[in-house]
Amino acid sequence: MRRVIAERLLASKTQIPHFYLTIEIDAAPMMAFRKEYIAASGGKITFNDIALSAVARAAMQKPKVNAAFAGDAIIEYGSVNLSVAIAVEDGLVTPVIRDAQNLSLQQISAAVKDLATRARDKKLKPDEYAGGTITVSNLGSYGIEQFCAIVNPPQAAILAVGAIVKKPVVNSRDEIEIGHRMSITLSGDHRVVDGAVAAEYMTALRKLLESPALLLL
Repeated sequence: MRRVIAERLLASKTQIPHFYLTIEIDAAPMMAFRKEYIAASGGKITFNDIALSAVARAAMQKPKVNAAFAGDAIIEYGSVNLSVAIAVEDGLVTPVIRDAQNLSLQQISAAVKDLATRARDKKLKPDEYAGGTITVSNLGSYGIEQFCAIVNPPQAAILAVGAIVKKPVVNSRDEIEIGHRMSITLSGDHRVVDGAVAAEYMTALRKLLESPALLLL
């Protein structure tokens, strides 16, 4: 596993012209939404589930990031097959949630739990690693506030999700108050995605995360 990881990541960093965009979102609406969702439905969802759903929905709105480099062509996918980075004993695996844009928050939550459990028990099937179109790596649960991930080829983008942290922020009345913020960094393949396109995607992602009720529509 380490050999395969080494080969793929070395190829990615030496062959792909990476660029990075970071946004800091107001996480307070997401926190309130999660609390209300759990109270109303009785189903448990995590902040990661909300982020995964938002990443998939935003990728349908801005499909140029949901793409791959194919040598003499760029492939834009009509569906979002979400690769989810999961830490296992020997390294890292990225099983795929297929057609993630069509799944409810509860379905995404169940899919992530199932994949993570079977990944750590080494019970995933080979085809469950294949066909991803965009990747999400979340280190927030480890207390990491911000990081840059390495693009997972042939995909064109990977999202690095950090922890929700308390910090002083300036509100709409120009007053300093305590807020909750979360950083998300997009690593992109510049052969496929330009900075302006990636910025449009991040804007769409911010809107969904700061108005998470949109994920229920």
